[in-house]
Amino acid sequence: MTLPLRRPGRALGLLRAGTRVTENTADPLWPARLAGDLRKLGADWQESAEVCADAAWAARAAGNSVLGLLHPGQVTAVGRDPVTARTYRHLYFSGLRYDFRCAALQSLAEPLLESERGPLDCYSRALYAFALLGQSRPEGLALMDEVLNEAGDHAKTLHVLLHGLWLGLDLDQGAQRLLALSTRPPLHSATDPIVAFRRAGALRRLGHYDASLAAIDRALDLLPPGDTSIHADLVRERSLTATARDLHHHLLVPGGTPT
Repeated sequence: MTLPLRRPGRALGLLRAGTRVTENTADPLWPARLAGDLRKLGADWQESAEVCADAAWAARAAGNSVLGLLHPGQVTAVGRDPVTARTYRHLYFSGLRYDFRCAALQSLAEPLLESERGPLDCYSRALYAFALLGQSRPEGLALMDEVLNEAGDHAKTLHVLLHGLWLGLDLDQGAQRLLALSTRPPLHSATDPIVAFRRAGALRRLGHYDASLAAIDRALDLLPPGDTSIHADLVRERSLTATARDLHHHLLVPGGTPT
């Protein structure tokens, strides 16, 4: 699936809606104001995902997580217009994702899947898949494949699935699946530090320590100057990989046979 082209004026409207959030995260009503903006624009699920994921991250970084502003009842409430319901769902599910609250996300998503309000949008199902993958639930892999068939090249959706594969430690072929997904457009561009970071973790799990360290160094180079959003995570990953490599070397005799 190729994403639809956006009219310049529409793109500007979405940009303004997102900027209003990042500039006013201390306002406890920003989720409702964002829902209103997206409703006026008639935002589709892709546009909502792009704005809500960034808004939830910016608010969390500013100490004003959406999880403290919305409550689950607002996310599951019936009778809302579809755009507002989807906005609250995208925001709250994203907040749970960023806090790694996989079980809570799963418990909130499953009743919505089983309701009579129609199927959840692709991004919401991707976030549900993240919750399952992050708990190493095998059914998350089947859901991931379904989402991939619909998501096309929607980067935010692919990042959610990549995150779930990175977090899940006991998935069948999890590291290999992560590496394969990271080569899918648009993630394959080799200019995204998050993708390089996820790849590094998968390579470490597969025992490719030098390649993992190279991916981490690539991610560090790709970070904008002064960007601290994932710098500490990269440093920890580099330390973990270097330790694993050293331990691996110590366990080998000169002939390369494990002791």
